Amino acid sequence: MAELAYTVVKRTPTATEYLHLRAAAGLSPFSEEAASRGLAGTLFAVVLEQEDRVVGMGRLIGDGGCFFQIVDIAVIPSDQGQGLGKTIMRELMEFVTGHLPASAYVSLIADVPANRLYEKFGFVETAPRSLGMARRVG
Repeated sequence: MAELAYTVVKRTPTATEYLHLRAAAGLSPFSEEAASRGLAGTLFAVVLEQEDRVVGMGRLIGDGGCFFQIVDIAVIPSDQGQGLGKTIMRELMEFVTGHLPASAYVSLIADVPANRLYEKFGFVETAPRSLGMARRVG
């Protein structure tokens, strides 16, 4: 049986797709309201599809001029190990290099071992000069 090809679609995932992909990939959960509000702030996104299945996503968020962050890189576990994370990153980075000012600061938070993937796209650890910090509201 022939393998089904994956299609890259340049669009923001729906809230349902977003919540499903985050849960399947083991990322922290959000409410549907939070997801809908957050997705509305997407500057650029890609979704990977295989026939009628959404199997991956990645988004770029930011202020439009100075600061940007790559977020929500997620691939369904059964589809991992096929270079789909690299495909998502390649699409996001093509947008970054083609549309953002040269002075833009693009950051991300890397879970280990995904940091090795991001290094292939020019991302470097900022420590010890700076450390990523985070805080949940609730």
